[in-house]
Formats: sequence, structure tokens, C-alpha cells
Amino acid sequence: MKIEEFLESIRVGELPSELSMALTALWLDARGDWTAAHDQLQDAGDLGSDWVHAYLHRKEGDLINAAYWYRRARRKVFEGTFKQEWDAVVLELLTSTG
Repeated sequence: MKIEEFLESIRVGELPSELSMALTALWLDARGDWTAAHDQLQDAGDLGSDWVHAYLHRKEGDLINAAYWYRRARRKVFEGTFKQEWDAVVLELLTSTG
């Protein structure tokens, strides 16, 4: 999926069925549902999902929990804005999944 298609799906509120758990969580977060985004990742175990999990806890303000998830994702704690991190994660995940 192209980034433009992903962003358009968020705008119109139609969740694409082919998204990974991590991208689904980012989609839900962009639609303002942090809880559903977080719930989406509870049983995930891949690095992308761990990165999104870290982002969500950083956004929540739970920096200790976020640091744990960044370590699991093998990432440094992101130092930019939430929007910058959301954009970076989406771009990387969409690029890695085609």
C-alpha cells in the first residue's frame, strides 16, 4: 500500500483489511483511538509492533514503559515529535511490507 492510500483510508475512516497489526494500530491511533491501538498490539511480538507499542506509550507519557518497548524494538527512544515518529514508523512499515 502506498502512503497516500494509507492516509486517505484514515481520512475517510475505512480500515484496510490487509494491514499488519502494527499499521492497524497506527491507523487507529491516527483516528484518535489510543486504547484500541494499544489493544491491537497486546499479542504482537514483531519488531514493528514493538516500535509502535513504544510510540504509543511515549505518546501516553509512560516513558519507562516506552523505554522498555524501544529496547524490545531495538530502537533508540525517538527524540522528535509524535507526528514525526508516527510518520517515520508508517513509512518504514509500509516500505517493508510493500
